[in-house]
Amino acid sequence: MALTQELGRFVANLTFEKLPAEAVEIARTGFIDTIATMIAGAHDEAPQLLRKGLQPPPGPASLYFSGETAAAPEAAWINGAAGHALDYDDVGCRGHVSTVLVPAIIAEAEMLGLGGREMFAAYVAGYQSWAELSRRDPGHHHRKGWHPTGIFGAIGAGAACANLRRLDPARATMAIALAASQAGGIMANFGTMTKPFHAGRAAHAGVVSARLAELGFTAAADALEHPQGFLSAVSPEGKADRDGPSPALGEEWHILKQGLSIKKYPACYCTHRALDGMLDLLAQRPLKASEIARITASISDTHALILRNHQPQTGLEGKFSMEFAMAAAVISRRASLGEYTDEFVRRPEVQDLMRRVTVVTNQNYDPVQVGASAYDQVTVELTNGERIESEKVRRARGHADLPLGEAELFDKFRACLDVGGARISPEALFGRLKTLENHSARELTAV
Repeated sequence: MALTQELGRFVANLTFEKLPAEAVEIARTGFIDTIATMIAGAHDEAPQLLRKGLQPPPGPASLYFSGETAAAPEAAWINGAAGHALDYDDVGCRGHVSTVLVPAIIAEAEMLGLGGREMFAAYVAGYQSWAELSRRDPGHHHRKGWHPTGIFGAIGAGAACANLRRLDPARATMAIALAASQAGGIMANFGTMTKPFHAGRAAHAGVVSARLAELGFTAAADALEHPQGFLSAVSPEGKADRDGPSPALGEEWHILKQGLSIKKYPACYCTHRALDGMLDLLAQRPLKASEIARITASISDTHALILRNHQPQTGLEGKFSMEFAMAAAVISRRASLGEYTDEFVRRPEVQDLMRRVTVVTNQNYDPVQVGASAYDQVTVELTNGERIESEKVRRARGHADLPLGEAELFDKFRACLDVGGARISPEALFGRLKTLENHSARELTAV
């Protein structure tokens, strides 16, 4: 069976009862982390301007757990933008998988009156579809200028919403194909409000695609694998596997192999290994900026391409700057939400230290983490001539191979809810999520 139809069949047939227990727990972590970052990012300019521009009337879906509501497509769009606004949301499938899937799933589940079991099945359907497409291309989509969250996310969300609506295989195929025509997002817009817009727009596309497919809207049943289809169109080097089998659809599970990586820092994931290295170095040797002659961060050439801002002037720009990440670590001994602000980025001592940071690149790629080097490392040269090296950091703390403990996950959850001024206590909401199988979507979002 051709790929688009095979995905449609898988999505249509997947139920909670078929999910491995570990897949449910990974999905639960995705819901926990996304809801936290959504609430934290709710008052950011990007989702607020988006809401002002859309002017959605009240509806059946909640807006960032605030008690306010909108129609499900607009809620998914706004909440997806809020979840990605701070660049603090999880990483998986070469992009930010949960900040697309979770807002789309919650919004539609609220409208349909569904519960946690259906939401978990939809998440895994979306994750598996996203991962199946991203693994078929050995190329680095960022190097072509694509934002993987935007291009794969629309299809993943379409698959998730098709599963929620219990579409039959033919109509689930249509939902996936229609979502493929809404894939988009360019890397040139990183460091601006448009990056989180990509995530929200992908969530919106998924909701709309499944709804239209249910009504009989048509699309090409080979939209993914056709020579002029999705995989060929977005392929960086034209090497996408359009015809190979899909053993992971029900026999093997991408979600178990790849998992989710939870961010410890509210910045591009390409900075995280170097931040871990620098902060560990500083814990052992508490250097002052005045002692440092030069900082060198060794990373892959692909990650260096993504970190495009070398002398950022805003908090958003700072999220895509290795120079800023290193300066913030030295000056604050941390890289938290408090550092990624316009005021902190513009501090004279920060701007001065950024000029002493150099990025060197390599093509020693990690065989598993697409686009990453085998390890990142930081070297600090002091004014007295001494040279200090960090450890070679192969996995960031919070990576799926080096996961946060539940206490650490809750600490991040609580901090995000505090930043966002949540109307529900962190303990109460975290408790609902830990037992989400027993709650409806409407119970989950009630304040």
